[in-house]
Amino acid sequence: MENININWSELSDNAVLTQIGLFVQQSRLQQNKNQQQIADAAGVNRSTLSQIENGKGGTLISLIQILRVLGQLSFMKAFQVVEDRPSPMYLATLEMKKRKRARNTNGPKPYELPDW
Repeated sequence: MENININWSELSDNAVLTQIGLFVQQSRLQQNKNQQQIADAAGVNRSTLSQIENGKGGTLISLIQILRVLGQLSFMKAFQVVEDRPSPMYLATLEMKKRKRARNTNGPKPYELPDW
């Protein structure tokens, strides 16, 4: 199989669907399975699998089910959300701002006037 670098952002939506369909079809053929076997295992109609392979559409859930059966869900790592974590310096600053002593909570003492 030849290595082709595809500029996905330059492809039309239909061209992207066609490339996804070719990927699904190649994955299925490499596993030496027919459409009906994959469709049954994925819980979709064979016609749905055929549409996806031909770049004619399908739902996202059907595509995920098919890719799961084909063992091709590893590409989902691209959609993983990275949690923003505060920097160590920010955490140190917060630690410094924490209260270190307790105050008298009875309120301030009234000011006493001198006896002059």
